[in-house]
Amino acid sequence: MARVLMLLSVIFVSVYLTEQAYFLQKDFIDNINEQATTWKAGVNFHPNTPKEDFLKMLGSKGEKLRHCSNIGTVRDQGNCGSDWALATSSAFADRLCVATNADFNELLSAEEITFCCHSCGSGCKGGYPIKAWERFKKHGLVTGGDYKSGEGCEPYRVPPCPYDDQGNNTCAGQPMESNHRCTRMCYGNQDLDFDEDHRYTRDSYYLTYGSIQKDVMTYGPIEASFDVYDDFPNYKSGVYVRSENATYLGGHAVKLIGWGEEAGVPYWLMVNSWNADWGDNGLFKIQRGTNECGIDNSTTAGVPVTN
Repeated sequence: MARVLMLLSVIFVSVYLTEQAYFLQKDFIDNINEQATTWKAGVNFHPNTPKEDFLKMLGSKGEKLRHCSNIGTVRDQGNCGSDWALATSSAFADRLCVATNADFNELLSAEEITFCCHSCGSGCKGGYPIKAWERFKKHGLVTGGDYKSGEGCEPYRVPPCPYDDQGNNTCAGQPMESNHRCTRMCYGNQDLDFDEDHRYTRDSYYLTYGSIQKDVMTYGPIEASFDVYDDFPNYKSGVYVRSENATYLGGHAVKLIGWGEEAGVPYWLMVNSWNADWGDNGLFKIQRGTNECGIDNSTTAGVPVTN
């Protein structure tokens, strides 16, 4: 149970290893499609991407919505294992939008939670989602948009990792982003007051499988952590179910925004943070109700304070 609640990315000390990611090769993808019956695999990452570059992105130690424009927004965590921070800060922002009937309708700062919460983990080297929610309760979180957006108090300062015209990831072969200094001032929208811009939650909690849907319908999206196996990077469509004999790579955190059923298979609808070029325009579906990759019993949230 402790491993599920405290998933942490597998980050190797020798960050300059260039072992090719075998699971991104065409024959591996073809083999997935021969076995998988509920989802399709395809090319999301260039086959020459080093395995270490992919592992850097695994950093988790987990009707009222229509006017909240950021709920389906796909973020780009860049060359940093900050998925735990993007998932929690994005879910917090969505919940604040729901709670205020869209009076608050912007992003909260993934930058601040990644690099200022030292009790949460190790910044770009991974962190614990529940610790992020605990910090939101105690210290709050300022606003902050995407890289170079200038939006909010503290926009995200880790460069994105888009693909070039040849299909190469622009971060391939580069060392992981170094942890930034915690900045306690508004460098984005400098008209904002740093202290006054903080938003808070009243609590922080884990959810049980049976409480997820009610909680999402009442308050909005949540954070969800799960085990990533070597077939998952190639997901393109359908309801993901781990392939037989797939190999564990690390823990990852995403945002859970809904659920449904496809071809008789129940699923959770997730927003990933590997940019919109990955998967199904940045989103994916994963089987619901069978604890697929640990997804049903490793979710976290908090209720925003609105007064």
